[in-house]
Amino acid sequence: MKKEKLWVLATLLVIGFLLAGCQPKGAVTEEAVSDAATEVSDHPLVGKEIALIMQINLGTFSAQYIEGVKEQVEAFGGEVTVFTSDGDLAKMASNLDAAVNQGFDGILIDHGTKEALNQGVEKALDAEIPVVAFDTGIEVDGVTVLRQGDQQMAELTLNKLAEDAGGEANIVKIWVAGFAPMERRQVAYEEFMNNNEGINEVAAFGAATDNTALDTQAQMEAILKQYPNEGDITAVWASWDEFAKGAVRAIEQAGRTDIKVYGIDMSDEDLQMMQTEGSPWVASAAVDPKDIGRIQVRYLYQKLAGEETEAEVVLEPVFVEAENLPEEQITTDQLSEYIEGWGASEQGYTDELRELEGL
Repeated sequence: MKKEKLWVLATLLVIGFLLAGCQPKGAVTEEAVSDAATEVSDHPLVGKEIALIMQINLGTFSAQYIEGVKEQVEAFGGEVTVFTSDGDLAKMASNLDAAVNQGFDGILIDHGTKEALNQGVEKALDAEIPVVAFDTGIEVDGVTVLRQGDQQMAELTLNKLAEDAGGEANIVKIWVAGFAPMERRQVAYEEFMNNNEGINEVAAFGAATDNTALDTQAQMEAILKQYPNEGDITAVWASWDEFAKGAVRAIEQAGRTDIKVYGIDMSDEDLQMMQTEGSPWVASAAVDPKDIGRIQVRYLYQKLAGEETEAEVVLEPVFVEAENLPEEQITTDQLSEYIEGWGASEQGYTDELRELEGL
């Protein structure tokens, strides 16, 4: 991207030289072109090699998150290498070690646990490689950890479920342990259940697999057979959009128009499913996955610039209700037109980073 900007700059300068008629006074010289090129190439933050270490890369949410990371790094003149771990924490730790040994300038981490990653992160910091993590359990001084407002997202969706059901409901919970954001969402769930005696959990399941949505669909289909009558299940609370997608497909195929789905996270695919006429998916709380990637990169580049950053950054979620969406299909890039607060976050920017982006 920076090379393209440089060619555009050089071309414009040459055109300006020709239009000036080669007049000595104020003429654009080769030195001017060279100086402009040097301004870009000599900036200390240009040309950084960034590693993105992911615990799991699954679904459109992850794809849009990666897109946000790449977009921001490239806007800063760098390049990204993505290491995926297929949900294997041992492989994730190995990928982190590989990134350190290969001498990347900065490391981004997506999910993972402190048990698997703390040692590798300490090795990175010893090698003077800054680290910024997202939704992880890492506990190492000097690392900035971004997280979504997970408890708030759970509260938003659960409270809406209770409101829609008039305080009386039989629900299915789809959740999985072993992920820091899931554990935080579970805290809110337990508090909600303790405070809402009219809400009854009739079933709970969930697993992160190679095809989570499809596996969730199969499990949900089995539960629907166990509870075949209207009123047996009022709603499904899905703590992850991959869970929500599977539940929605199972409910739709079974023709169970009496069941509503409340989810967490939002991607283009999720939005399309919510906008389908008669969809059981009525609400979801989320942070724009592209924005998550962009913001994470900005904090990493603050560290690369030698700046002090917060130990923890909380990303504020927004609440998306199907009833507030237009009839025509839209993407998450258009969602801000209908949902206040979605996308285009300025979080993590500094004056220096804005100047870097403008080179």
